[in-house]
Amino acid sequence: MATTIGATPGSSSGTRVTDQSEMPLRPGGWQTATVLEVRPETANAKTFRLALGEPSRHLAGQHYVVRLTAPDGYTASRSYSVASPPDGSPVIELTVERLADGEVSTFLHDVVVPGDVLEVRGPIGGWFVWRGDTPALLIGGGSGVVPLTAMLRLARRTGKCDLVRLVVSARSPAELYYAGELPGSETTVIYTRDAPAGWPRPLGRLTSDDLAGAFVSGATAYVCGSAGFADAATGLLISTGVPTSDIRVERFGPTG
Repeated sequence: MATTIGATPGSSSGTRVTDQSEMPLRPGGWQTATVLEVRPETANAKTFRLALGEPSRHLAGQHYVVRLTAPDGYTASRSYSVASPPDGSPVIELTVERLADGEVSTFLHDVVVPGDVLEVRGPIGGWFVWRGDTPALLIGGGSGVVPLTAMLRLARRTGKCDLVRLVVSARSPAELYYAGELPGSETTVIYTRDAPAGWPRPLGRLTSDDLAGAFVSGATAYVCGSAGFADAATGLLISTGVPTSDIRVERFGPTG
């Protein structure tokens, strides 16, 4: 039986918006997924490692929908990006930020434990994907780094790190997702409010210099984050001469 939520529905205006109509690769129907592991990423984010009934066909950048069902039949569903790279296995990882008024995210954070079963559907999305064979500049803010991490992990797993550069913005070290994994020659971390002692870059928002120093010739730019972050990053890319046709943007709104 799938994991159920309480009978009293919560409220959420969670939406997930992309800059272009997605070209879905015909996602499958609903299936059950067993929770193998739940681990914290930050104080407000957890990664859920799920075992599907069959190998996942996802591409780096795609997402799955998680659906919860209450005893009275009420359902709530939300989309969460896949953080794990494509590897042909039936195991995927979804990283979920907990929102105080979110009916799905709070249930996942506060109730779900290893051994529970969830309903999922996917993979979904055909616009904001990286197949691992072309140059890519990845620009993420906050939780927007999740699908970009799948791309970085794919590059590292396949030995294609020369194709990828990741620039990630976080308020502080405590709010940096995958903090023990992201640092490397392919990544630049920007802190806006608090940084470790001796951090080489001054505190502050993303700048054109940050992007110019990370740009890979001929790269497609993938921008993911809040609407404000995505708009600012896109403007910086355009100001540095990146054609709009080479920019793919995914905006994350509140997803409860």
